[in-house]
Amino acid sequence: MGNNRLSRFEYLIIGVRRVKRMAIDSGATSIEICPSILPADFSRLGEEITMLEDSGADRIHWDVMDGNFVPNLTIGPDIVASCRKCASIPFEAHLMVEDPDLLAPLYIEAGCELIMVHVESVRHLDRTLNEILNQNAKVGVTLNPSTPLESIENVLHLLDQVLIMSVNPGFGGQKYLPSQEVKIRKLKKLVQDQDLSIDIEIDGGINEGTVAQATAAGANVFVAGSAIFNHPEGPATAIAALREIAETS
Repeated sequence: MGNNRLSRFEYLIIGVRRVKRMAIDSGATSIEICPSILPADFSRLGEEITMLEDSGADRIHWDVMDGNFVPNLTIGPDIVASCRKCASIPFEAHLMVEDPDLLAPLYIEAGCELIMVHVESVRHLDRTLNEILNQNAKVGVTLNPSTPLESIENVLHLLDQVLIMSVNPGFGGQKYLPSQEVKIRKLKKLVQDQDLSIDIEIDGGINEGTVAQATAAGANVFVAGSAIFNHPEGPATAIAALREIAETS
């Protein structure tokens, strides 16, 4: 007689799907966990992305760095395109680059459904955002820790997402900056006052010890790299734990 007992991994995935259905049915803002692929094994990147989807990830977060806007150099659009067939969940590109107007179309063509540009690197923000929207992609803006919310108040109506950096961009594994929670609270109030539908994403130092306070401040989308890839019980356990903490905070 076969063994019909579910594994712990299967129970975790069932729980994740149940929470997602409850959020959708209630009309609540959905909690999403978006693994950054920076800590992945790049020699088997496609397999890593498939594993993340199977582990309950909501999106894949591509940290695109050009070696100029930030010191590090990471992923070109060809790599993203080669991995698109490895997962059905959305791809989002976080463009930490000097010229997002040049590169955004390449990452859209590579299969990224959401493009995020840094306010600090864009000369004509309204124009840039509309160009991305005109290519049938979703659009977001990213704010570095020292960048004020006032820089995006006049374009909020164009946005699908705002990404608040809780570290200075360029490297993984940095410590969370709790000072950014004030910015998240102000942003959440702006979004609610204008009756907008905008995800508030946070990136930097997100783990089981920081996700609750970020959620309490108003974030609903969480980028995590080290906390997922380095979890002693594996990515599925890490993603489920982050989601459970955020859902109950």
